[in-house]
Amino acid sequence: MSETKEKIGSVSLDYTFYPGEDLYSDGDVEEKLLEIAGGDPGEIAERIAEEKDWAVLYHFSPVRENIVSWIPFKKTDKVLEIGAGCGAVTGALAAGAGSVTCVELSRRRSRINALRHRDMEGIEILVGNYGEIEPGLAADYDYVTLIGVFEYASSYIEGDSTEGQYLTFLKQAASHLKPGGTLVMAIENRLGLKYWAGCREDHTGGLFDGLEDYPRPTHAHTFSKPALEALFARAGFAGWQFYYPFPDYKLPTRIFSDGRLPLEGELPDNIWNFDRERLVLFDEGRVWDSLIRDGLFPLFANSFLVTLTKG
Repeated sequence: MSETKEKIGSVSLDYTFYPGEDLYSDGDVEEKLLEIAGGDPGEIAERIAEEKDWAVLYHFSPVRENIVSWIPFKKTDKVLEIGAGCGAVTGALAAGAGSVTCVELSRRRSRINALRHRDMEGIEILVGNYGEIEPGLAADYDYVTLIGVFEYASSYIEGDSTEGQYLTFLKQAASHLKPGGTLVMAIENRLGLKYWAGCREDHTGGLFDGLEDYPRPTHAHTFSKPALEALFARAGFAGWQFYYPFPDYKLPTRIFSDGRLPLEGELPDNIWNFDRERLVLFDEGRVWDSLIRDGLFPLFANSFLVTLTKG
């Protein structure tokens, strides 16, 4: 495109690295998302109810913001949001921090993000391939976020091995933090209880694919808690703290921590599923109670939210 800059309300978009076409998309439904984003923000809840569409719920539900809205951002903080998508959490980041720099491959998704947050100050969206944008990013961010992004590292990063690609991505993200800065990651647990109970793997759509350690080629990989901790140690982080969004990080209604784990009877059956059909193989509530009683909840939580400190 001829113009490399665009302004939508108070939001700046930079197309310097945009390849000229959207290489990642949910399809025609994104035109509907664009139309909703440009409408009255006060009517979004009504549109979610009217549309009865997973994509609309997923991208516009205010529950999405719960995953980061509790973080104690300050108005002096700079945030780098890698993989901003349609801006599900951009607003929560901008509400707390002083500035948010978003990196997003898709022009249409970036415009959805800009339209829905057009009245918010301090948001800049860099549109294009992360690998091309990354070398020019600053190295003084207070926070870098990877919300539903780390599992796609093999799509962003070149390398000879899958493990090496994920390690490179971690180190690369950390390189843009100031000393003592915080990396915030949200990702599904490969061993999450919901997958044992009959939910399909979020990225492949297959039953038990993650539990079987991805027997077929896939564009995304998730990890168990021990596997993530091993990666964090190898990447050189000074420390990390796990949190456990329930029922998962996408639509979290509660977030537990190692300092406040769930109690018996506190986790109900999680049989509702919005994006695809699932099986119901056992009573999840009873199994949660069993895991909680034996101290195993952190290993089988459906998702992780992790804050990592740069050394």
